[in-house]
Amino acid sequence: MRKTAPAWPCPTPPSEPEPNPKTVTQQDHPTPYHLDTLAVRAAVDKSQYGENSESLYLTSSFTQPDCETAARRFAGEEEGYIYSRFTNPTVASMEKRLAALEGTEACIGTSSGMSAILLLCMGLLKAGDHVVCSQSVFGSTLKLIGSEFGKFGVESSFVSQTDVAEWKAAIKPNTKLLFAETPTNPLTDVCDIRALADLAHNAGALLAVDNCFCTPALQQPVKYGADIVIHSGTKYLDGQGRVIAGALCATEKLIAEKFIPVMRSAGMSLSPFNAWVVLKGMETLGIRMEAQSARALALAQWLESHPKISRVYYPGLKSHAQHELAMAQQSGMGGAVVSFDVKASNPDDARQRAFHVIDSTQLLSVTANLGDVKTIITHPASTSHGRLTEAQRQAAGIQQNLIRVAVGLEHLDDVKADLSRGLDTLK
Repeated sequence: MRKTAPAWPCPTPPSEPEPNPKTVTQQDHPTPYHLDTLAVRAAVDKSQYGENSESLYLTSSFTQPDCETAARRFAGEEEGYIYSRFTNPTVASMEKRLAALEGTEACIGTSSGMSAILLLCMGLLKAGDHVVCSQSVFGSTLKLIGSEFGKFGVESSFVSQTDVAEWKAAIKPNTKLLFAETPTNPLTDVCDIRALADLAHNAGALLAVDNCFCTPALQQPVKYGADIVIHSGTKYLDGQGRVIAGALCATEKLIAEKFIPVMRSAGMSLSPFNAWVVLKGMETLGIRMEAQSARALALAQWLESHPKISRVYYPGLKSHAQHELAMAQQSGMGGAVVSFDVKASNPDDARQRAFHVIDSTQLLSVTANLGDVKTIITHPASTSHGRLTEAQRQAAGIQQNLIRVAVGLEHLDDVKADLSRGLDTLK
């Protein structure tokens, strides 16, 4: 007769309190840790099992000990995890880590970078309010603020990224939000965060800064007065092109009063799995940003000397219009994104010549993402900014001969050789 295998022994967990879902930062610690330490260690408390790597909680809901406790938790009178649309330990760990890195009191994760901006606007704006936004931000941001929220009575003005006087002139009595992205995508224009923060606060408004390109490894906008920091975790926070994620970092009051209620009702939630991937990605954020920035600077210098290129856009270059400001705000590094204009004799062949360079590559990835360890090349005018009108593209400075390269971790000689296939064969 076949013997029955003994049951696998399952230890009875010790009785300990449930993990606390409250999102906090390094203020909990008696000693302020360095960013590299926070990137590895900041998270919610370990479970009763004492895991060293943060746990992945793939569950839609959490059981409650009794009806009274459930009622208090659903009413917000008692802390506790109840439903993963707005409370989950893995997501809370990601939020705690990112808040610690940005130096904010709190953070709320979202399903994507654009959903973070959607949550920002839904939480702060109503019909009749006014937004001042850089005209050089990501194409989808322009569409969301200018077109989609315009349907609901939110006014918007789009101004020069770098002209503080133009920002000031655009402010109205009903202005509630200033929105900037620095450096911008794809022309890497840099704004003076402190100057914009002063303008916003003098007008009784808030300043939100998209920190996607730099990440807190290079730049912490709240140090310069920003109220809200926006992230597409899809980019450098994950760092390997695996998941879609977003986040808002701000004060605990803003997160609790303005954003969590909207999240709870609207459900632009970050999945626990994606949160866990971003959480793990942040552990190597500092060393990746340093290495990719160094490669990007070397590539930008090489591109600047190439006879087939008319202009290179990269904050780390001394030729960049805001080089000194960028170095002051960005820890002395330029980031990992380099854009450049291919020489073209007329507008008609500009697009064709840019396409030739991109299509000639064999190593680089032709895709519109960025932030990966794989170097990515794209044509912004037909991809990230393809839905804009020609007038909007011109205002943003996006020409048909513009190419964007998000530098990864390959050997730089291989990246140069791949770009040379197209550049050297341009007629």
